[in-house]
Amino acid sequence: MSDTLRKTPLYDLHVELGAKMVPFAGYEMPVQFPAGVMKEHLQTRAAAGLFDVSHMGQVIVRSAQGYDEAALALETLVPVDLAGLPEGRQRYGFFTNDQGGILDDLMLANRGDHLFVVVNAACKAADIAHMQNGLPGCTVEEISDRALLALQGPQAEEVLAGILPGVRDMRFMDVAVFESSFGALWVSRSGYTGEDGFEISVETARAEELARALLAHDAVEPIGLGARDSLRLEAGLCLYGHDIDETTTPIEAALGWAIQKVRRRGGTREGGFPGAAVILDQLESGAPRQRVGLRPEGRAPMREGTELFETQGAGTAVGRVTSGAFGPTIGAPMSMGYVPAALASPGTGLHGDVRGKHMPVTVAKLPFTPANFKR
Repeated sequence: MSDTLRKTPLYDLHVELGAKMVPFAGYEMPVQFPAGVMKEHLQTRAAAGLFDVSHMGQVIVRSAQGYDEAALALETLVPVDLAGLPEGRQRYGFFTNDQGGILDDLMLANRGDHLFVVVNAACKAADIAHMQNGLPGCTVEEISDRALLALQGPQAEEVLAGILPGVRDMRFMDVAVFESSFGALWVSRSGYTGEDGFEISVETARAEELARALLAHDAVEPIGLGARDSLRLEAGLCLYGHDIDETTTPIEAALGWAIQKVRRRGGTREGGFPGAAVILDQLESGAPRQRVGLRPEGRAPMREGTELFETQGAGTAVGRVTSGAFGPTIGAPMSMGYVPAALASPGTGLHGDVRGKHMPVTVAKLPFTPANFKR
């Protein structure tokens, strides 16, 4: 393992628990524990799983004039309604470029007098520079002394309420700060699995202690990157750099739902973000291609990079798979990818080029597994 890779505060615990460590986004991360990806995936769906997501970026954005000014400033970089976001709530959003492409996707929370932003690990440095350069009236502070854990699954509330009883009152996408025996915990009721759950920011020095306390519960097992990927794919959630990137617009990526009415044409704060003309045109008229779910026949997944064809054994590729894996919950392979809008209806038959053979695949509705959030 390269000496240049960074370690999260839970690295020693992962090794102690028998994790297989791999390089990921500049960090040494657990891809799986001894139970294996399949069991870890099903554990999270049935009970609760604990994920180390400390590689993600945690950022605070402030304005001397308060939350409203900071929110309006950040709206110049994202097509999301932040000024109208109530205190104690968060939203999914994305940075866009002048062509309407996605620079990164992120979570944005109203924490009263500031915004708390969580960005992807691989984009962390670029995102922080983007905010520092694009928000001259604000302070942009990377939080470097806190770890980030995700507790996911139908028993996540029961487990975390044993430490923080107040989480029982939280709804999906609520955020709160709780005092605890592990110090101040910044909690959001959200995650990346399609299950109910929480993301918990904890002081670095207390992270292992908190993780051990959660893992001591009979319902909780440690979960690695492998199951994290199959869980999010079953849930129809995008992975940055694969399903979305600088060449995909939010509308192509089927993420138009994340652009609130006030930021659309005719809204009180219409546009004003990079690529607004492209994105708002596509919102009204549609995009030429669409991210879709794909269900291959048989048991073999169609992996990222598989080219898609309208006619078996003939013609030029019309699309491409961006993510693919076996879905333990659905008991079948699953993929996501991009196809022309005319071929994006569920039930449309296509063919994927798997090692030179054109194999049948059907466009499917997303998500593959229904979400289990607490509304």
